Amino acid sequence: MKDDLLKKIPEINQITDKDIREKTIAAFLDALQSGGWNVSDLDRIPFSLLIPDNPVSFLTHTRAVTAVALKAAEVLNETYKEHFQIDFDILLSGAILHDVGKLLEYKETTKGFQKSDYGRVMRHPFSGAGLALKHGLPGEVQHIIATHAHEGDGGYRTPASAVVHHADFMNFDPLRALIK
Repeated sequence: MKDDLLKKIPEINQITDKDIREKTIAAFLDALQSGGWNVSDLDRIPFSLLIPDNPVSFLTHTRAVTAVALKAAEVLNETYKEHFQIDFDILLSGAILHDVGKLLEYKETTKGFQKSDYGRVMRHPFSGAGLALKHGLPGEVQHIIATHAHEGDGGYRTPASAVVHHADFMNFDPLRALIK
């Protein structure tokens, strides 16, 4: 299953810190297994249930958010190098895992994709951060996952978390506006 995941999300291999890379993989595989999914399902699971008949997959969204976040971080690191530097390994892990909790939040029924019983009481930023903690990922990665959605509004976000948050909504908002 690990090899299949790396084929679907090759950005994982851009994480240079082997420990963070392996823990990112472990957290993702745990979410798939706990949610009852296979790696091949990532192409079918919608990235959001908030868009009716959403044609964009969890996989496409995850990879797009990761790409946007990485490009933004490159610009910000160059522009603001005397103020801060975003750690690309932390950013990549957080971006790849930002929605991993949705694999616990969603289920597939004969009526399509819906919230699971667990998902009705536990949104994906919380379950995703819990998976990151369970697998020993750094607090900075947990923070990105926990604060990437509206749950992080009004609180502190690290530079990496702010980048992933905005990359996520840069991908979500245009699709929500176009898909009716």
